[in-house]
Amino acid sequence: MSTTRTVRSELADGREIVFFSLAGNTARPVPDVRPLPARADTAPSEIRRDRQTGDWVAIAALRQERTYKPPADQCPLCPSPNGDRSEVPAAEYDVVVFENRFPSLSGAGDDAPEPIDDAVSAPGVGRCEVICFSSEHTTSFAELGHAHARLVMDAWRERTAALFALTGVEQVFCFENRGAEIGVTLPHPHGQIYGYPYLTPRTMSMLRQAREFAQMYGRNLFADILAGEIDAGVRILVSDEHVTAFVPFAARWPVEVHIYPNRHVHNLSELTDAELDALTSVYLDVLGRFDRLYPTPLPYISALHQYRTEGIQAHGYFHIELMSIRRSETKLKYLAASESAMDAFVTDVTPEQAADRLRSAAS
Repeated sequence: MSTTRTVRSELADGREIVFFSLAGNTARPVPDVRPLPARADTAPSEIRRDRQTGDWVAIAALRQERTYKPPADQCPLCPSPNGDRSEVPAAEYDVVVFENRFPSLSGAGDDAPEPIDDAVSAPGVGRCEVICFSSEHTTSFAELGHAHARLVMDAWRERTAALFALTGVEQVFCFENRGAEIGVTLPHPHGQIYGYPYLTPRTMSMLRQAREFAQMYGRNLFADILAGEIDAGVRILVSDEHVTAFVPFAARWPVEVHIYPNRHVHNLSELTDAELDALTSVYLDVLGRFDRLYPTPLPYISALHQYRTEGIQAHGYFHIELMSIRRSETKLKYLAASESAMDAFVTDVTPEQAADRLRSAAS
């Protein structure tokens, strides 16, 4: 069962910060005394439409100034007992979420402008948050205990509902980048949560496929994919009453795992406590396999695909996609011309080989 306890506070420049605590713990934020510029003084981002594809591109020059690989004693995600050294003004915390100081998108809420469907540019309205999985600087998500990892799930669920409720947010995306090879500039265990003002290109592509499939066959595409993987069995990694993890049939990445709840839901807020507990266990299981696959921990991206319940998004099916660019113990897969210019993936490892390797990496 969920044991979430929340405490809300405000950072020096007015950004919201929310502490999530396990049972028996209570976050005690102190005043943030850093001399930060007011958010009104920072340059807002812009979104521009690529007329070749119809996709939106965010232009966020402010992010050039974001913190880049600071020394461990200057980590902005570690606790700041005196409220003068980091983004987290507290002596300790379990999980914390706060608005990003260098957001790609901002300004969602009651005063957000209405979207203009045929515009070629618009203000970069949305919301970008940082979620710190632990106050321990050198740990990782895979090393969290079940109760602590479930607390992260609860935080994701709470923030998903909060961002979906904001005017100007069309899609909520929780994700983690892990490892310097992926491009991580802050090694402290953390992820991000984006509230986009539009449906992202990959999401639109998936939903169009799902809508066409439903019109032709009267079934949900994602549920059909899950059923097919369970029936085939050759790429299944973990499966229980509530959740299934598998390597997809047409995996684009050398290591790629999809995690589905067995019941069709659109986002985290629709999962029961039992389903969230199972999702937490399977998620930790898969991350553990990632870390045991090679002598060094696997760099990865974790992407939570979430949807609203109306319109084309009603065809969506909540699931998590985990992927890594490492194609062997010593080699990385670079997204060169075929992938980057043409979006045509060529993988060096068969999905069946990847599934076999991950199955052998069980604890």
